[in-house]
Amino acid sequence: MRRRASLVLLALAVFCAALAPLMRWYLFPRLAKIPAGQYQEVVLEAKPATLLDYGTLQPRKVPKITIVQTLKGNVERSREIEASAGRDVVVWDSLSHVVGPDGRMVSQIPERYIFDAHTQDPVHATGEMVDGDPVRREGVEFKFPFFTEPRDYLYFDAQTRTSAPIHYVGPRTFRGMDVYYYEQTIPWTKVPFPKKMPIPGIDPAAIESAMGTSRWYTTKRMFWVEPVTGAPVNGEEVHTEELRGGQLAGNAPDQRLVVFDGHVKMREDYIRHTVDLVARNRTMVLTLHTYAPAGLALAGAGLLALSLWLEARARRCRPGREASGDDRAAEGGLVSA
Repeated sequence: MRRRASLVLLALAVFCAALAPLMRWYLFPRLAKIPAGQYQEVVLEAKPATLLDYGTLQPRKVPKITIVQTLKGNVERSREIEASAGRDVVVWDSLSHVVGPDGRMVSQIPERYIFDAHTQDPVHATGEMVDGDPVRREGVEFKFPFFTEPRDYLYFDAQTRTSAPIHYVGPRTFRGMDVYYYEQTIPWTKVPFPKKMPIPGIDPAAIESAMGTSRWYTTKRMFWVEPVTGAPVNGEEVHTEELRGGQLAGNAPDQRLVVFDGHVKMREDYIRHTVDLVARNRTMVLTLHTYAPAGLALAGAGLLALSLWLEARARRCRPGREASGDDRAAEGGLVSA
């Protein structure tokens, strides 16, 4: 009986030992991915801020500007691209909607971001755009890769339509969570006007071509990234936009007219929600990557040790039983004689 139990335990030990590396190096790279149908909404605020009054063409201080960012997975389009790309692809249709203190729209910029579901590398396909303009992204945007490394990355800036390094500054602790802190500074750069302007009837293309006024932008971007999931648990921007020259800004000091200036931060309730969500996802990723493989390896070692112990006991008991059987046979022979 002990011999049979030891063989069963040995088979289970071999199974666990084989499954541990299989889960770590085969299943994890295939199962850890961004779901194609994900939906996420984040509200950010700049309190206070400077905002251009288009009625008077004068900057004015306002108590608050609100930015609503939404990411919506386009499942149908991702399946179409997957068929030709031969890999799991996520298509995010995002919208950055900015409103002033009176609730009126200040700007609205849509994006389509296409990327590999496992690595977060950009996938270049028809439809990749910012505000209707075709783009070719390099680097990451919105999310960093799983198991983010403490190094610089390329990060895509939607305003300039270009990628630039986002620098690793160092480890931090945010709301009790160990994170990596990154910063990116975009210097003053001439950027396109949004296609949807706050004043109906204004053609953005005509502002620069007919009025001679250009739009400029600079920002300092900051992310606190949970490295296991690669998800930012907090993000901030010190963001400034100006109109320069031409009819709109010709009378302003140095011909520079502030359109928007403020320190944009995530709203507190969305920070709490994001931290909770990332903490849950971190546990799921670590279960696939570390906890389950390590547990299977330890279980395999324990089962092997138990199997060897049972086999050793069985071997020790077997000679004793055989000797007892011989003695009984000898005694039987003497009685018969």
